[in-house]
Amino acid sequence: MSKQPIGIFDSGVGGTSIWKEINSLLPNENTIYLADSKNAPYGLKEKKRIEELSKKNAELLLDKNCKLIVVACNTATTNAVKHLRNKYNIPFIGIEPAIKPAALQTKTNAIGILATKGTLTSDLFHKTTNLFGNGITIVEQEGEGIVQLIETGKLYSEEMKGLLNIYLKPMIEANIDRLVLGCTHYPYLVPILLEILPKHVKIIDSGEAVARQTKSVLEKHQLLNTSKAKAKHRFYTNGNPKVMSELLGNAYKVEYLKF
Repeated sequence: MSKQPIGIFDSGVGGTSIWKEINSLLPNENTIYLADSKNAPYGLKEKKRIEELSKKNAELLLDKNCKLIVVACNTATTNAVKHLRNKYNIPFIGIEPAIKPAALQTKTNAIGILATKGTLTSDLFHKTTNLFGNGITIVEQEGEGIVQLIETGKLYSEEMKGLLNIYLKPMIEANIDRLVLGCTHYPYLVPILLEILPKHVKIIDSGEAVARQTKSVLEKHQLLNTSKAKAKHRFYTNGNPKVMSELLGNAYKVEYLKF
Protein backbone atom coordinates (compact mmCIF):
# COMPACT_ATOMS: atom_id res chain seq x y z
CA MET A 1 0.00 0.00 0.00
CA SER A 2 2.88 2.40 0.65
CA LYS A 3 3.39 3.04 -3.08
CA GLN A 4 -0.24 4.00 -3.56
CA PRO A 5 -0.79 7.73 -4.03
CA ILE A 6 -1.86 10.39 -1.58
CA GLY A 7 -5.17 11.86 -2.74
CA ILE A 8 -5.82 15.58 -2.39
CA PHE A 9 -9.03 17.42 -3.23
CA ASP A 10 -10.23 20.99 -3.11
CA SER A 11 -13.10 23.07 -4.42
CA GLY A 12 -10.69 24.22 -7.12
CA VAL A 13 -7.06 25.09 -7.75
CA GLY A 14 -6.34 26.60 -4.31
CA GLY A 15 -5.38 23.30 -2.69
CA THR A 16 -2.32 23.17 -4.95
CA SER A 17 -0.78 25.44 -2.28
CA ILE A 18 -1.18 22.49 0.11
CA TRP A 19 0.07 20.02 -2.53
CA LYS A 20 3.28 22.07 -2.88
CA GLU A 21 3.95 21.83 0.87
CA ILE A 22 3.27 18.07 0.91
CA ASN A 23 5.45 17.47 -2.14
CA SER A 24 8.25 19.54 -0.60
CA LEU A 25 8.20 17.56 2.68
CA LEU A 26 7.45 14.14 1.13
CA PRO A 27 9.13 14.12 -2.31
CA ASN A 28 8.92 10.30 -2.63
CA GLU A 29 5.12 10.25 -2.38
CA ASN A 30 2.97 9.73 -5.46
CA THR A 31 -0.01 12.10 -5.52
CA ILE A 32 -3.35 12.63 -7.25
CA TYR A 33 -4.88 16.10 -7.08
CA LEU A 34 -8.55 16.71 -7.79
CA ALA A 35 -9.94 20.22 -8.40
CA ASP A 36 -13.73 20.51 -8.31
CA SER A 37 -13.56 23.94 -9.99
CA LYS A 38 -16.97 23.49 -11.58
CA ASN A 39 -18.52 23.77 -8.10
CA ALA A 40 -16.20 26.43 -6.66
CA PRO A 41 -16.48 28.10 -4.27
CA TYR A 42 -17.77 25.69 -1.64
CA GLY A 43 -17.88 28.55 0.86
CA LEU A 44 -21.26 29.77 -0.37
CA LYS A 45 -22.96 26.35 -0.28
CA GLU A 46 -25.12 24.67 2.36
CA LYS A 47 -23.51 22.08 4.66
CA LYS A 48 -25.45 19.17 3.10
CA ARG A 49 -24.26 20.12 -0.40
CA ILE A 50 -20.66 20.44 0.80
CA GLU A 51 -20.91 16.94 2.29
CA GLU A 52 -22.27 15.57 -1.00
CA LEU A 53 -19.48 17.16 -3.06
CA SER A 54 -16.80 16.03 -0.60
CA LYS A 55 -18.15 12.46 -0.70
CA LYS A 56 -18.09 12.49 -4.51
CA ASN A 57 -14.47 13.73 -4.54
CA ALA A 58 -13.37 11.20 -1.91
CA GLU A 59 -14.93 8.30 -3.80
CA LEU A 60 -13.23 9.33 -7.03
CA LEU A 61 -9.86 9.33 -5.24
CA LEU A 62 -10.65 6.01 -3.55
CA ASP A 63 -11.40 4.54 -7.00
CA LYS A 64 -7.86 5.59 -7.93
CA ASN A 65 -6.48 3.59 -4.97
CA CYS A 66 -5.39 6.48 -2.78
CA LYS A 67 -4.02 5.37 0.62
CA LEU A 68 -4.81 8.63 2.41
CA ILE A 69 -6.87 11.69 1.46
CA VAL A 70 -6.09 15.31 2.26
CA VAL A 71 -9.15 17.53 2.31
CA ALA A 72 -7.27 20.61 1.06
CA CYS A 73 -10.23 22.91 1.54
CA ASN A 74 -11.10 24.75 4.74
CA THR A 75 -14.84 24.75 4.01
CA ALA A 76 -14.94 21.03 3.17
CA THR A 77 -12.94 20.23 6.32
CA THR A 78 -15.08 22.28 8.69
CA ASN A 79 -18.31 20.98 7.17
CA ALA A 80 -17.58 17.43 5.98
CA VAL A 81 -14.36 15.82 7.24
CA LYS A 82 -16.07 14.21 10.25
CA HIS A 83 -18.64 12.67 7.90
CA LEU A 84 -15.87 11.34 5.61
CA ARG A 85 -13.91 9.82 8.50
CA ASN A 86 -17.01 8.01 9.73
CA LYS A 87 -17.87 6.69 6.27
CA TYR A 88 -14.53 5.51 4.83
CA ASN A 89 -11.83 3.30 6.25
CA ILE A 90 -8.71 5.30 5.32
CA PRO A 91 -7.07 8.29 7.03
CA PHE A 92 -8.35 11.78 6.18
CA ILE A 93 -6.28 14.90 6.86
CA GLY A 94 -8.29 18.09 7.33
CA ILE A 95 -7.32 21.73 7.22
CA GLU A 96 -8.59 24.65 9.26
CA PRO A 97 -7.49 28.27 9.76
CA ALA A 98 -4.34 28.66 11.88
CA ILE A 99 -6.09 30.67 14.58
CA LYS A 100 -4.16 29.08 17.46
CA PRO A 101 -0.63 30.14 16.37
CA ALA A 102 -1.89 33.61 15.41
CA ALA A 103 -3.56 34.07 18.82
CA LEU A 104 -0.46 32.83 20.65
CA GLN A 105 1.97 34.98 18.63
CA THR A 106 0.16 38.33 18.46
CA LYS A 107 1.85 41.27 20.22
CA THR A 108 -0.89 43.80 19.45
CA ASN A 109 -3.67 41.47 20.69
CA ALA A 110 -5.40 41.79 17.33
CA ILE A 111 -5.53 39.26 14.50
CA GLY A 112 -7.33 39.20 11.16
CA ILE A 113 -8.95 36.19 9.54
CA LEU A 114 -9.69 36.18 5.82
CA ALA A 115 -11.87 33.17 4.96
CA THR A 116 -14.93 31.99 3.07
CA LYS A 117 -18.45 32.29 4.45
CA GLY A 118 -18.63 28.48 4.80
CA THR A 119 -15.60 28.47 7.08
CA LEU A 120 -16.50 31.54 9.13
CA THR A 121 -20.00 30.22 9.90
CA SER A 122 -18.97 26.64 10.73
CA ASP A 123 -19.20 25.10 14.19
CA LEU A 124 -15.53 24.12 14.15
CA PHE A 125 -14.46 27.69 13.38
CA HIS A 126 -16.53 29.09 16.26
CA LYS A 127 -15.20 26.44 18.61
CA THR A 128 -11.59 27.31 17.71
CA THR A 129 -12.05 31.08 17.99
CA ASN A 130 -13.78 30.69 21.36
CA LEU A 131 -10.97 28.45 22.59
CA PHE A 132 -8.05 30.69 21.59
CA GLY A 133 -9.59 34.13 21.13
CA ASN A 134 -10.02 35.21 24.75
CA GLY A 135 -8.76 38.78 25.26
CA ILE A 136 -7.88 39.13 21.59
CA THR A 137 -9.57 41.28 18.96
CA ILE A 138 -10.44 39.05 16.01
CA VAL A 139 -11.39 40.82 12.80
CA GLU A 140 -13.19 38.35 10.54
CA GLN A 141 -13.61 39.07 6.85
CA GLU A 142 -15.42 37.00 4.26
CA GLY A 143 -13.33 36.93 1.07
CA GLU A 144 -16.31 37.15 -1.25
CA GLY A 145 -15.27 37.00 -4.92
CA ILE A 146 -11.62 36.03 -4.33
CA VAL A 147 -11.94 32.33 -5.21
CA GLN A 148 -13.92 33.13 -8.36
CA LEU A 149 -11.21 35.53 -9.57
CA ILE A 150 -8.43 32.98 -8.95
CA GLU A 151 -10.42 30.21 -10.65
CA THR A 152 -10.86 32.39 -13.75
CA GLY A 153 -7.17 33.32 -14.00
CA LYS A 154 -7.53 36.86 -12.59
CA LEU A 155 -5.17 36.48 -9.63
CA TYR A 156 -3.18 39.68 -10.27
CA SER A 157 -6.04 41.74 -11.67
CA GLU A 158 -6.94 45.28 -10.59
CA GLU A 159 -10.29 43.86 -9.48
CA MET A 160 -8.47 41.55 -7.03
CA LYS A 161 -6.33 44.38 -5.66
CA GLY A 162 -9.45 46.51 -5.19
CA LEU A 163 -11.22 43.75 -3.26
CA LEU A 164 -8.24 43.11 -1.00
CA ASN A 165 -7.83 46.81 -0.21
CA ILE A 166 -11.46 46.90 0.94
CA TYR A 167 -11.20 43.65 2.95
CA LEU A 168 -7.95 44.55 4.70
CA LYS A 169 -8.83 48.14 5.65
CA PRO A 170 -10.75 47.24 8.88
CA MET A 171 -7.95 44.87 9.88
CA ILE A 172 -5.26 47.51 9.42
CA GLU A 173 -7.39 50.00 11.36
CA ALA A 174 -7.68 47.44 14.20
CA ASN A 175 -3.85 47.20 14.30
CA ILE A 176 -3.62 43.47 13.57
CA ASP A 177 -0.15 41.96 13.50
CA ARG A 178 -1.17 38.49 12.27
CA LEU A 179 -3.33 37.72 9.23
CA VAL A 180 -4.72 34.17 9.07
CA LEU A 181 -5.49 32.88 5.58
CA GLY A 182 -8.56 30.67 5.99
CA CYS A 183 -8.83 29.28 2.46
CA THR A 184 -6.28 27.26 0.48
CA HIS A 185 -6.68 29.59 -2.51
CA TYR A 186 -5.44 32.52 -0.46
CA PRO A 187 -1.68 31.74 -0.19
CA TYR A 188 -1.51 32.72 -3.86
CA LEU A 189 -2.50 36.24 -2.75
CA VAL A 190 0.61 36.72 -0.59
CA PRO A 191 2.54 38.94 -3.06
CA ILE A 192 -0.45 41.33 -3.26
CA LEU A 193 -1.12 41.16 0.49
CA LEU A 194 2.48 42.14 1.24
CA GLU A 195 2.04 45.27 -0.88
CA ILE A 196 -1.07 46.32 1.07
CA LEU A 197 -0.32 45.29 4.67
CA PRO A 198 1.96 47.18 7.08
CA LYS A 199 5.40 45.62 7.36
CA HIS A 200 4.85 44.29 10.90
CA VAL A 201 1.92 42.06 9.90
CA LYS A 202 2.84 38.39 9.56
CA ILE A 203 0.77 36.20 7.24
CA ILE A 204 -0.09 32.72 8.53
CA ASP A 205 -1.49 29.79 6.58
CA SER A 206 -1.88 26.09 7.36
CA GLY A 207 0.17 24.52 4.53
CA GLU A 208 3.27 23.45 6.43
CA ALA A 209 1.25 22.13 9.37
CA VAL A 210 -0.92 20.03 7.02
CA ALA A 211 2.19 18.57 5.36
CA ARG A 212 3.69 17.67 8.76
CA GLN A 213 0.41 16.08 9.86
CA THR A 214 0.25 14.09 6.61
CA LYS A 215 3.76 12.74 7.25
CA SER A 216 2.89 11.90 10.86
CA VAL A 217 -0.25 9.95 9.89
CA LEU A 218 1.58 8.07 7.13
CA GLU A 219 4.27 7.07 9.65
CA LYS A 220 1.66 6.02 12.21
CA HIS A 221 -0.07 3.74 9.69
CA GLN A 222 3.25 2.55 8.18
CA LEU A 223 2.26 3.98 4.80
CA LEU A 224 5.33 6.10 3.97
CA ASN A 225 6.63 5.40 0.48
CA THR A 226 10.24 4.26 0.85
CA SER A 227 10.70 3.62 -2.87
CA LYS A 228 13.50 5.56 -4.56
CA ALA A 229 11.60 5.69 -7.85
CA LYS A 230 10.68 9.16 -9.09
CA ALA A 231 7.30 10.18 -7.70
CA LYS A 232 4.34 10.42 -10.08
CA HIS A 233 1.87 13.30 -9.83
CA ARG A 234 -1.48 13.49 -11.56
CA PHE A 235 -3.66 16.60 -11.64
CA TYR A 236 -7.32 16.57 -12.63
CA THR A 237 -9.83 19.40 -12.91
CA ASN A 238 -13.39 19.75 -14.15
CA GLY A 239 -12.63 23.42 -14.85
CA ASN A 240 -10.03 25.09 -17.07
CA PRO A 241 -6.74 23.11 -16.95
CA LYS A 242 -4.76 26.20 -17.98
CA VAL A 243 -5.51 28.01 -14.70
CA MET A 244 -4.08 25.19 -12.56
CA SER A 245 -1.18 24.64 -14.92
CA GLU A 246 -0.12 28.29 -14.54
CA LEU A 247 -0.28 28.09 -10.72
CA LEU A 248 1.96 25.01 -10.90
CA GLY A 249 4.43 26.93 -13.06
CA ASN A 250 3.49 24.90 -16.15
CA ALA A 251 5.68 22.11 -14.73
CA TYR A 252 2.99 19.40 -14.74
CA LYS A 253 0.33 18.18 -17.11
CA VAL A 254 -3.18 19.02 -15.90
CA GLU A 255 -5.98 16.86 -17.31
CA TYR A 256 -9.62 17.77 -17.75
CA LEU A 257 -11.87 15.22 -16.07
CA LYS A 258 -15.65 15.29 -16.16
CA PHE A 259 -17.04 14.58 -12.69
